[in-house]
Amino acid sequence: TSWQAVKTSNFTAAAGEGYFVNSTSGAITMTLPSSPSIGDEVSFIDYAGTFDTNNLTVGRNSEKIQGAAADLTVSTERAANTLVYTDGTQGWLLKVK
Repeated sequence: TSWQAVKTSNFTAAAGEGYFVNSTSGAITMTLPSSPSIGDEVSFIDYAGTFDTNNLTVGRNSEKIQGAAADLTVSTERAANTLVYTDGTQGWLLKVK
């Protein structure tokens, strides 16, 4: 995983990258990569411990997350997860839940 500088606003993730997400100033949307390949991974960490008050929304970008055709809302303080792309049926799965 190639870790990136702290993100403080909406952004589009890239496969193989990890993100420190600081939602102190407000909710943030991280949009997953388009056209993912099997095994692609995206990681994120709640940088400031504020996901419980200012959620991170993981935008699915037309692929499923955990088998559901819906975005993922992360509202757990200090959450740290990795999403792995499997296929068109299950889409992105949480590596750590």
